Amino acid sequence: MPILKSLGVADAKMPRAGTLPLRSSRNPFEDVSGLEEEETGRLGSLPNGTPCGRRATLEKLAGLSPFRLGWTPGRRAGSPGNGNAQSRSFLGRVLPPGMRRSSADFGLLARFQGSRAQADEEATGEAAGRLAFLRLGRGPKPRRASLAERVVPAGEAAPEPPPKAREPPKMKEPLSVLEILSLIQQRELARADEHILELEAEELASSGGGAPGPPKVEGAGGGRRARDVALLYEALQRELWALVRETLAGPGPGVGAGAGAVAQLGQVLVQEEAADGRRGPGAARKLRARWAEAVARAARERLEAAAPGAPGGLAAQLEALRARLLEDMGVVRGRLAPAYPAGLGAFGVYLRGYHGALADWLGAAARRRLPLADRYALLHWHHQVYPREVLGLVDMVALENGELGPLLSPGTVRSLEDECVTDVKAQTRAALLRALQEDEEHWASAEDTPSSLAQDVCELLEEHTERAPRISQEFGERMAHCCLAGLAEFLQSFQQRVERFHENPGVRELLPDTYISRTITLVNCGPPLRALAERLARVGPPESEPAREAAASALDRVTRLCHRVLADLLFQELQPHFNKLMRRKWLSSPEALDGIVGTLGAQALALRRMQDEPYQALVAELHRRALVEYVKPLLRGRLRCRSARTRSRVAGRLREDAAQLQRLFRRLESPASWLDAVVPHLAEVLQLEDTPSIQVEVGVLVRDYPDIRRKHVAALLDIRGLRSTATRHEILAVARDLELSEGGVPSPPRDRAFFADIPVPRQPFCLSLPLLLGHLPLSRLSRLSRPSLARPACLRPPSPPRPRAQR
Repeated sequence: MPILKSLGVADAKMPRAGTLPLRSSRNPFEDVSGLEEEETGRLGSLPNGTPCGRRATLEKLAGLSPFRLGWTPGRRAGSPGNGNAQSRSFLGRVLPPGMRRSSADFGLLARFQGSRAQADEEATGEAAGRLAFLRLGRGPKPRRASLAERVVPAGEAAPEPPPKAREPPKMKEPLSVLEILSLIQQRELARADEHILELEAEELASSGGGAPGPPKVEGAGGGRRARDVALLYEALQRELWALVRETLAGPGPGVGAGAGAVAQLGQVLVQEEAADGRRGPGAARKLRARWAEAVARAARERLEAAAPGAPGGLAAQLEALRARLLEDMGVVRGRLAPAYPAGLGAFGVYLRGYHGALADWLGAAARRRLPLADRYALLHWHHQVYPREVLGLVDMVALENGELGPLLSPGTVRSLEDECVTDVKAQTRAALLRALQEDEEHWASAEDTPSSLAQDVCELLEEHTERAPRISQEFGERMAHCCLAGLAEFLQSFQQRVERFHENPGVRELLPDTYISRTITLVNCGPPLRALAERLARVGPPESEPAREAAASALDRVTRLCHRVLADLLFQELQPHFNKLMRRKWLSSPEALDGIVGTLGAQALALRRMQDEPYQALVAELHRRALVEYVKPLLRGRLRCRSARTRSRVAGRLREDAAQLQRLFRRLESPASWLDAVVPHLAEVLQLEDTPSIQVEVGVLVRDYPDIRRKHVAALLDIRGLRSTATRHEILAVARDLELSEGGVPSPPRDRAFFADIPVPRQPFCLSLPLLLGHLPLSRLSRLSRPSLARPACLRPPSPPRPRAQR
């Protein structure tokens, strides 16, 4: 450089003419405004005639600075007014101010990256060398006079500075598409959404107004900007919905970044909802609705992950769902919902999302072919567990409007209940018949094995009748009706098999004690099964009454049959003692009645193994039959009273026997106390002498025992020895009048019948012997011998009655 070689420096501290003073600027060749005239006059000019004040860098002269295009001429580098230009990037200085860099502009930046980096490295090295050399040739930088020294002469007061002009506000530079995308990836979602809305507004303005539409196909700026908006919205929604999943899958945001991210999600929803109001219904993006859908998807994923297929079946899966619901709803209520803006109703959105996801899961499970236990578990979880243990622990304010709806449709619930009822009917019928068959095999066995038939039947049915009402009242009624119908069918089969058992001749080979024990066991099945039928009828609907009556009728037949069998066995043993009654020896000896009382008392001990209800019914029947067998020989006329003394003895004996029998059956706890007065009334009719008293006593008999008839009263008068026709007519008229007055009254029930089981012989029809003899000639009368005379019918002993058929 020949110009720089001719320059001489005499003193480094004092500048001389023709020298280049050193400056503190990074670029010594930069023009400085305001000092050109002063330095020109003071420094002079270069040897080539160029003033020293007009300097330029080699880069400017050679055009080697393609990246320094934003400096304002006449401004110093590093000055306060130039700070914004230094921070601007290359594309910011190339593009006009205020114009946004789109995604296509970054292709130009990629092409400049290689050459710009290499030029920067070379320029940095050369500029450092020149700067050190030029500072040596120019010398130190001269002191510059201040503005006040140049304007105001010495000794004068400086005027007040003029007021500073207000600088115009700096225009906010819009972000590029990639910068907005970077904000989205950094989870600065609210700020990114603001820039997306600005970009969408620019696209709307460039397209000539109207609602923003889909991206255009042509390569115009507006179409490219619309595509950028669409892509940015897709990226924003991906991050939003990912944040929804992450906050549910993790422990939940507490303080710090987690709560801030959820708050930003809520702010984005608020901003987009406000923007939808400006866009109009046709162009609304409906981010709030998509947020609810994202919550539902996240809830579905959480529930499916909680119950993928538990080894315990559907019940274990439902328990896992309950635990997951309680856990997630606790996170939502305690951490997520407070982070959202209050106007979004975040808790209700999450609750509806989980409710809908659970409804889908349960609906899919209900469409599968489930076993009976799983159907019960599903219905119980739907009706009881979910409302009580899940919804009952959350804020019920969200449920006031009934927005959730049922988990399963009424048709699906009805179908599940129908399938349960059908399966229960088939399973219980097979199980009951199998239990009856197994128990019947032991009936004819010589071994006295205990029976658990009634207990097994109750357990089979109560498993369903106790479980169904816990699901719903209606389902409980349907199940009770189904089980009652199955029980009635079982009891009818049970009755038929009990009848076959007692009709089987082979059972006569059993020991009496074994046979009695087996019969008592069959009778003991009645009370628990009867109680079960009554309970099912109370729970079931009104149409269950026919089934209850059928079940009760079958049990009554079984009980009566077994009672008759036991009573027949007992009275076969007592019959010899009853044959000794109403004879002359009976009047003087209590041997016959003592045998009856002793045998009854001994056999009653074996009957104590019977349950209370059938035992009392059996003792009442034994009480009735014992008195019937006691009174029967009396009314048959086995004993005739020809005097008042005989009538008194017979009446006294009757009273003593009645008192002894009464004490016996009271000790046996017989409920048939109405039988205690029948023998004393008969004794009174025999002992009384006046006709009105006898009429009163006969009236009491007819009133207390409506099944008594005139033939019974007539037989009693015959035993008393009453032959007066008029007196008999007056006494029998009482019985006849009462019979006529009670003609429309139905006969008493079987257990209240007494005289109906006592047959009496027909009244004797006597043909008058004197009349017969008066018409015979005297010759014939002389030939009649005493043995040849036939006894009148009235004097013949009554023939024993024909045995009555077994009832």
